[in-house]
Amino acid sequence: MRGPHNIIRLIRTGATLERTGAMNVVLDAFEAPAALRFVAHALGKPFQWLGYKGDPAMPPATRALTALGPAYIKFGQILSTRPDVVGDELAVQLRVLQDKLPPFSRQEAMEEVERELGLPVPELFEEFSEPIAAASIAQVHKARVAGGGKEVAVKVLRPGIERAFQKDIDAFYLAARIVELFAPGARRLRPMEVIEHFHGVVRGELDLRLESSAASEFAANTQKDEGFQLPAIMWSLSARRVMTLGWADGVSLGDNDALDAAGHDRRILSERVLTLFLQHALRDGYFHADMHQGNLKVAPNGDIVAYDFGIMGHIDQYTRRVYAEILFGFIRRDYKRVAEVHFEAGYVPADRDVDEFARALRAVGEPIFGMDASHISMGRLLTYLFEVTERFGMETRTELILLQRTMVVVEGVARSLNPHMNIWESARPVVESYITESIGPRAVLSDVADTAKVLARFGPRLPALVEKMLIAQATEEPPKPPKSQLLWTALAGSGAGAGIVLLIGALF
Repeated sequence: MRGPHNIIRLIRTGATLERTGAMNVVLDAFEAPAALRFVAHALGKPFQWLGYKGDPAMPPATRALTALGPAYIKFGQILSTRPDVVGDELAVQLRVLQDKLPPFSRQEAMEEVERELGLPVPELFEEFSEPIAAASIAQVHKARVAGGGKEVAVKVLRPGIERAFQKDIDAFYLAARIVELFAPGARRLRPMEVIEHFHGVVRGELDLRLESSAASEFAANTQKDEGFQLPAIMWSLSARRVMTLGWADGVSLGDNDALDAAGHDRRILSERVLTLFLQHALRDGYFHADMHQGNLKVAPNGDIVAYDFGIMGHIDQYTRRVYAEILFGFIRRDYKRVAEVHFEAGYVPADRDVDEFARALRAVGEPIFGMDASHISMGRLLTYLFEVTERFGMETRTELILLQRTMVVVEGVARSLNPHMNIWESARPVVESYITESIGPRAVLSDVADTAKVLARFGPRLPALVEKMLIAQATEEPPKPPKSQLLWTALAGSGAGAGIVLLIGALF
């Protein structure tokens, strides 16, 4: 880390936040204590003249982050997926953060392509357009593959973007340490965790091979989904700083007039976008976590086309089952079962009262289900649910927060297409189908089979393990424990316990 550079960058950041009026907005969102507020204002107010002015037409937070540049824009976008950290109000502001920057030149893009792919652009593409979209990390060109090939989209990283991001990330880590120093007990700050999460996401987006891989995995999972398609990745024309995929023709899912003019049924599209998301999240545990209208088109045949795979969500099989049971419990208004699921999953500490928790969940669900069907919001329900679970001591789970945030976005997209949509009736078949397949007798047999497969892998080693155990029992001194001596002594208090410990020691 470069100390002087970091300090100067933080001063300019504070100055920009002060000049744009965003400082108090950010501090309030993070529930910053008095000591941290004092330090933040000390870094900003005396140097306001160093701050960037930004666009006065934007809300303060988005105005400041946009003025500060690409790393801050991307940081704001990622924070918009963490309402548990910044609060719902600021998350909504950041969600509409404009990720549009001046493009770099076509010539620079072609030079990047040639460096990455090792051939002159004319040998790769017979056409290569001016930039058609420019964002904080990369920009996109429309091209045609050489030899009369098909039209493609070529995504190219900004020149020098890795170094620029690393400088700002260094400053972010310094800021996080300052926050930890002056706000050690702040309830929702968790600064190092936030910066580490941001750093991990950015590392993935700065290597387009990883985004290509995400798109390829997503395509493999969804290839049989009716009414859904993804542009194909062209691996031979992709590398670390260049990503080439098929061109997606169609109408933006956010342009209702164009959708109507093209003859698409918005009612069908609204249900499809919701059910597709739930299928991907529950069935695959791998979902597009940035499903706003800007990343979705409707093909001429009516299929929904998704693109931009920089932010993908993943939830494991167990969490999927828990999430499905929670949703299904609310659909049936079985609040006691929803409460029991939280306790069974360990989300809520075991010393809390399950009946009291069930009553709190009823207070969440009943007002929502008392609304007209077209106003019942799954996103609102999940938001309220997390507020209640926090009061009962539930630890924040990042994967569920991302799932909840994506659910809110998808629900908004669906309602923009059909304001009278009944979200719950559309979700019910997908959730019920998953419950039937994953939590019934067939699921138990599948789990037993999976467990047997894992145990079978140790089959060839069993004779050696038994021999080692018998030799150890025949000697006066037990073998040296793999962990602490205290753990060894505690577990080896009986013959059976010794056998288990020996087996574990042999395995590891």
